[in-house]
Amino acid sequence: MKTKNLTYQIVMAAMLSALICVATMIIKIPSPLKGYINLGDCVVLVAGWVLSPTYGFIAAGLGSALADVFSGYVIYAPATFVIKGLMALVAYFGFKLLSKKCGNILSRIISGIAAEFVMILGYFVFEGVLYGFLPSVVNIPANAVQGVAGIVLGCILIKIFEKSKIL
Repeated sequence: MKTKNLTYQIVMAAMLSALICVATMIIKIPSPLKGYINLGDCVVLVAGWVLSPTYGFIAAGLGSALADVFSGYVIYAPATFVIKGLMALVAYFGFKLLSKKCGNILSRIISGIAAEFVMILGYFVFEGVLYGFLPSVVNIPANAVQGVAGIVLGCILIKIFEKSKIL
């Protein structure tokens, strides 16, 4: 990796990590099992679409986990780091795999759906271990709503970034 590209990846990862943290914390709607619905997923997807897999994972995981810590959801932070990092990886690889066949918008939507599925499944398993799998089913609809909002807003946000020459 060239030095200029490495510097770009580090700066973008730091910026997106901070943006993920703020987007996650700015609007928090409590969900039934002690979690919350937030807008951070849109930036998690953007991190996956624009950064390398390593930097996307770190930016998504770190920004989201820090939001949990700062918001008093410390028990969620380790799981959030892994789940959101995996979301960025799925978004990255899904986009790379599909973009030549489907175009940018459709490949972002499909990779976003796959990434949000990882989020829904990840929190279902994590909350299932904490609270029991039957009670954790109650958060699936809330996480799905968050996922849909993340995909829509992520596609809008990346267009804004592209038009403003941030990317």
